[in-house]
Amino acid sequence: MIKVGIVGGAGYTAGELIRLLVNHSKVELDFVYSTSNAGNYIYQVHQDLLGSLDLKFTSKINPEVDVLFLCLGHGNSTAFLENNSFSKNTKIIDLSNDFRLKADAVFQGKEFVYGLPELQKEKIKTASHIANPGCFATSIELALLPLANAGLLNSSVHINATTGATGAGVSPGATTHFAWRDNNFSVYKAFTHQHLGEIGESLKGLQNNFINELFFIPNRGNFSRGIFTSIYLKFDESIEKAYQLFKDYYKEAVFTHLSKTPIHLKQVVNTNNCFLHLQKHEGMLLITSEIDNLLKGASGQGIQNMNLMLGFEETEGLKLKANSF
Repeated sequence: MIKVGIVGGAGYTAGELIRLLVNHSKVELDFVYSTSNAGNYIYQVHQDLLGSLDLKFTSKINPEVDVLFLCLGHGNSTAFLENNSFSKNTKIIDLSNDFRLKADAVFQGKEFVYGLPELQKEKIKTASHIANPGCFATSIELALLPLANAGLLNSSVHINATTGATGAGVSPGATTHFAWRDNNFSVYKAFTHQHLGEIGESLKGLQNNFINELFFIPNRGNFSRGIFTSIYLKFDESIEKAYQLFKDYYKEAVFTHLSKTPIHLKQVVNTNNCFLHLQKHEGMLLITSEIDNLLKGASGQGIQNMNLMLGFEETEGLKLKANSF
């Protein structure tokens, strides 16, 4: 069995990761590191795990684990690796944004590969260190990669995406408590969201002449989890051509699927899927994309990357059911 460790075990992404690993047939959860919860049972924090896991949080690491997941806040993975060493054989999957950009991809001699399987699956298979993509970035890139691959991103791209409250993390904040979030809706980080950098790099990796602007408006939704993204841009080809481009690009993708009928968020919540829908209106193409921000947007994609790195079936531990009706 592959031994897996998790650092930063009390947050939403870590909770999802633990749930997936407990039911993964190829791995054994070795430790879950949390200085604030050391000595407490994991189910005391992630309460649905009562009866599924008797492991306690620890303040000690096992430097010999086969796979290490870093579920730390942005900027903290770098600090943690500076102060803690692991075996040269330990594969590291980082869920923060510390190593996603090309300028940050090499750290302490470790090269972090951007972990979007639909973009570079073969490179992930041979990688030892993965920078897991951001949640918004995943939803947006999966909506645009087929067009970039065909060299058809020839105009500015307008993006409107709404995320659930779990996207803000587990720590309470002014915009996350119930009285503020309930029956409410708001924009944040308009045009400046931190995921724009990795989105741009991924698109230019497929269409190196892409120089147009990405106008991204992120929204806070009054629901717990999921991201629903709407993108529109100029597109001179037919809707049939658009569907064929997407179908061809995702023909081997196991979690990204194209729908001929309009999509809705409950189809993907609690799964590692991304659903896409296309619509043509005059000279514009509308692409809608939806994912679970904690699964395909974080922990599920991390497991998907681990499976690829270790030669497991890509869907191992990820055959999940949506909470749709």
